Amino acid sequence: MCLSGLDYFSTLGYQPAIAALAAGAVAPLATVVLILITVFGALPVYRMVAKASPNGMGSIAMLERLLPAWWGKLLVLVLLGFAATDFMITTTLSAADATAHIVENPLVPEVFDDHRVAITLVLIGGLVLLFLGGFNEVIKLAMGLVGIFLAFNAVVIVVSLAHIAANAHYVSDWWSVLTTAHPDVMSILLIALVVFPKLALGLSGFETGVAVMPQIKSGPHDTEANPAGRIAGTRRLLGTAALIMSTFLLTSSVATTMLIPAEEFEEGGSANGRALAYLAHDLLGEGFGSAYDIITIAILWFAGASAIAGLLNLIPRYLPRYGMAPQWAAATRPLVLFLGAVAAVVTIVFRADVTAQGGAYATGVLVLITSAAFAVTLQQRRNGRRRSAFGFGAITLVFLYTLIANCIERPDGLKVAAFFIVGIVAVSLASRFRRSTEVRATSVTFTESALEVLASGEHERQVQIIAHEPNRMTAARYRHKREHVLASNTMGGTRNPLFLEVKVDDSSEFTEELTVRGVHRHGFGVLEVKASSVPTAIAAVLLAIRDQRHVMPHVYFRWTEGAPVRNFVRFVFLGQGEIAPLTREVLREAEPDVTRRPWVHVS
Repeated sequence: MCLSGLDYFSTLGYQPAIAALAAGAVAPLATVVLILITVFGALPVYRMVAKASPNGMGSIAMLERLLPAWWGKLLVLVLLGFAATDFMITTTLSAADATAHIVENPLVPEVFDDHRVAITLVLIGGLVLLFLGGFNEVIKLAMGLVGIFLAFNAVVIVVSLAHIAANAHYVSDWWSVLTTAHPDVMSILLIALVVFPKLALGLSGFETGVAVMPQIKSGPHDTEANPAGRIAGTRRLLGTAALIMSTFLLTSSVATTMLIPAEEFEEGGSANGRALAYLAHDLLGEGFGSAYDIITIAILWFAGASAIAGLLNLIPRYLPRYGMAPQWAAATRPLVLFLGAVAAVVTIVFRADVTAQGGAYATGVLVLITSAAFAVTLQQRRNGRRRSAFGFGAITLVFLYTLIANCIERPDGLKVAAFFIVGIVAVSLASRFRRSTEVRATSVTFTESALEVLASGEHERQVQIIAHEPNRMTAARYRHKREHVLASNTMGGTRNPLFLEVKVDDSSEFTEELTVRGVHRHGFGVLEVKASSVPTAIAAVLLAIRDQRHVMPHVYFRWTEGAPVRNFVRFVFLGQGEIAPLTREVLREAEPDVTRRPWVHVS
């Protein structure tokens, strides 16, 4: 909870100030709307996400399953762009706000105010170094920081509420301002609903909460198919975090709205981006205020840890598996260095400005929550639970309204997200093209029937295999294919070649486990396999025959008709195309020793 709380709870460093600046006197009531949507919207959605995706892949994995093939992959890439926006801006915004707490502290020399970007870059660099040291150390430090931070905030809020109780005019003054600007209840409620999207940063911890699921201990009777203990633990995590955060959000909003003059929330004001820190200095003195600044700086700096942890969980689970990232993206340390470099670029572009990054942060958060609600709705509908699907559909509409309102109000969020999306899609497609001729099979398993067929075709430590498209499987077609191969090649050895048929299942997949089955059809031995790509599957099967059966495969093709460029594009996206030369290229890359490379014959 503390690891995900680095993202969730740390927003107390700036959320009350954002709420007061956006909603004015209505901020406490708008915060109540936020809490209701948290408890009755986001929490039920992510409790369902935890059950449907218990390995930490979150709502994105649900949509990948519900929307398969290339459409699902493209949607995942877009959502990963928004996730990158969310998590990366969490890192840079939190570090920038930590910098703001440093330079705004009365004890810090004013000269530091001119070096906000440099200070923020140093904080991000320290975070990268910490992750390079090890993930367990990050979790241990998170526990201490979150506990101390919440304790300090509790002290500030309790003292603030006691001060309000002892001076009743704060309540009357607030009420007077509220009713003067909004004389009737309906207008107050309307304003609270309208400004709610600006408070959406208070929902930021849920996607991170399910992203850290692999760190949650499994129950004694858990299985990989049904990790009930881990799911229950995640639900307790989400519920406890939501209860804690809702309490802090409401009480901090009341305290800051009633005790801090409105002009102090404006840009350049002492409470801008640091409302609770303002109260800590004002009500508890410079000593306690400075201590509060230190712990707030620490947790805001460290909030990037939960964001980086989320990306370290998401990226290796998707992009390398799609063939849309280099192999090093699956390794933690190179990926940490890459994310640190991206965070540095974002910080320089935004000049470590907290307000400028707020729109992008909210957009990323809201897109992920909206997609999670949509995924749960779709899942419930497919499971035949209409009433549940209707309820989650209503929640989806609420989040969709919030997202649209936020994008209209702060379109810069979409611009930043678009940058990440375009970058991810472009790099992903380029990587897919570059890695298209890799042997994608992580394993090749021959069933008993396949081994029987192979044994019938082996002769003098060789086996002849004819590649055959499984769309015409009549006896005449098999005979014609064999006669063509025999007429155009000097096969030698056996005159009873086998057939290999690859059925393209989902061409958008990249890595896969292949299972080869054997059948006898019209008197011919046939090997069957389902795969995402015909050439790479054939190459993988040939290499497996060589390594497992210790015989040299010879494979026979007919030339494919059609333009080579168009066939190559068909290969990349549909797993078909120019089969013969691509199979040979896959084999060439996989086996540099020509004496051990399976033979490819084309006529």
